[in-house]
Amino acid sequence: MSPEEFRRHGHELIDRIADYRAGIAQRPVMSQVAPGAIKAALPRAAPARPEPFEAIFADLDALILPGLSHFNHPAFFGYFPANSELSSVLGDYLSTGLGALGLTWQAAPALTELEEVVTDWMRQLVGLPETFSGVIQDTASTSTLVALISARERATDFSMARGGMAGLDRPLVVYGSAQAHSSVDKAALLAGFGRDNIRHIATDEANAVRPEALEAAIQADLAAGRQPAVIAANVGTTGVTAVDPIRPLADVARKYGLWLHVDAAMAGSAMILPECRGLWDGIEGVDSLVFNAHKWLGVAFDCSLYYVRDPQHLQRVMGTNPSFLRGAGDEATTYRDWGIPLGRRFRALKLWCLLRAEGVEALQARLRRDLDNARWLAGAAASTPPWRVVAPVALQTVCLRHEPPGLSGEALDAHTRGWAERINASGRAYVTPATHEGRWMVRVSVGASPTERADVEAFWALARQEAER
Repeated sequence: MSPEEFRRHGHELIDRIADYRAGIAQRPVMSQVAPGAIKAALPRAAPARPEPFEAIFADLDALILPGLSHFNHPAFFGYFPANSELSSVLGDYLSTGLGALGLTWQAAPALTELEEVVTDWMRQLVGLPETFSGVIQDTASTSTLVALISARERATDFSMARGGMAGLDRPLVVYGSAQAHSSVDKAALLAGFGRDNIRHIATDEANAVRPEALEAAIQADLAAGRQPAVIAANVGTTGVTAVDPIRPLADVARKYGLWLHVDAAMAGSAMILPECRGLWDGIEGVDSLVFNAHKWLGVAFDCSLYYVRDPQHLQRVMGTNPSFLRGAGDEATTYRDWGIPLGRRFRALKLWCLLRAEGVEALQARLRRDLDNARWLAGAAASTPPWRVVAPVALQTVCLRHEPPGLSGEALDAHTRGWAERINASGRAYVTPATHEGRWMVRVSVGASPTERADVEAFWALARQEAER
């Protein structure tokens, strides 16, 4: 494709995306296609000859858009906010169009230095002390894996330089909440800890890890000849947005010499609001933390912000120095030594564009709007028996159950899943059911960029209609 062809089709593409966003509220929130329908409609082999881009746009309209559930729809209340503000989308276009590859500082000085700037902007905005340094990873899952590998190497005095895990005489142990994201267990398995050495610590009535239960588990492992290595804490679990007590956990970590990592994937964005920072009181005492700017904050996926107190340790664990990557600028930051990939995208551009084009005050106002709307929904449900809010509303996620008299156990579960499925099938809203304390409930995650109070009120009317019929 020539630059002129790119210009022509690119203009049309921007128009199409703008039209899509302007009309997204008229689309069904959840895709209505049947499994396999899209695959069956596509050719079984790639075209041998070029096709006009008009044909690609036609298939986009006929096949691709109907096959999407729309995370940026005003009635999207599923999973977690996964916004891609259009200012950030333009930054993502820039990243892709410029084609910069961050192998070294010399390969793309602006890529490295803009990332240093925007991660420090965000450090300041969420109230982290200057002792933390940041890097952009792809996802929180990758960041958690990096954290657990770093913890493993600190606990073993860099066993990777010797015999690795096979050379250890004591198994290393990972501790986390019983409500932690599955990525914590996955990271522990990939980092070589083994399933037998993962401890799921009991939680309290607020679904937060109990520090005394954590310390008891550590002492039991020490007595059994195992080596405690890392605590994975949560600020905003996926299920119910539970918040672990960071300061007491940091005290336990310091007492026993454990690495403390905090997963704040969705909730970390709330820390741009000074009034929310009490949720992670004690954060200055952790070793690493992650939050996803590509969730509630609004950066186009993927943009996961990973912060560490000791970047030298991270670089020693992740560092490589092949001869073909040495050269001028080696004294500068080399982000390939801050994570798993060698090549790195220019992710900082989309965060930079968002912060500059939106401004911090507008971002704060949007998050405060979402918090207020979630509180309104929780209040409406709590005052409407037999509806029940089944978990504390720490931020913008409201966990609901409709409990008609005489309905319990599996029958209540079937009822809960039934009204949730009817809501999703209607195309008028989207929610995600999940289990909590052994029973099904419905998570209502308020936070899509265009969602206003009227959209939350419309959802509440729809939920009552479907559950009470």
